[in-house]
Amino acid sequence: MTDTEMQDQDFEWFVDNMLEFNKIYGQKFVAVKNKGVLGVYDTFNEAIDATLKTEQLGSFLIQECFDDEEKLIIHCYNRSDPLPKYQWCLLI
Repeated sequence: MTDTEMQDQDFEWFVDNMLEFNKIYGQKFVAVKNKGVLGVYDTFNEAIDATLKTEQLGSFLIQECFDDEEKLIIHCYNRSDPLPKYQWCLLI
């Protein structure tokens, strides 16, 4: 399975569980890999910095736990750049 396919599955798993994560963690950022939570953080930057200590860039997702699925944001980056450029992509 490719990284992209795994991230698609992880994203679907996160979306399916986001409201429950919000009840447990509040509006925090979670690092997700292999349909599991690697860590919970107060900020996006904290989540990236901490997760990169143990995981390869591009092998995990960072998502914010909202209390409303309509607020869902995808955090994405361009893997071809030497340094990741993070973007905020609002799903409508």
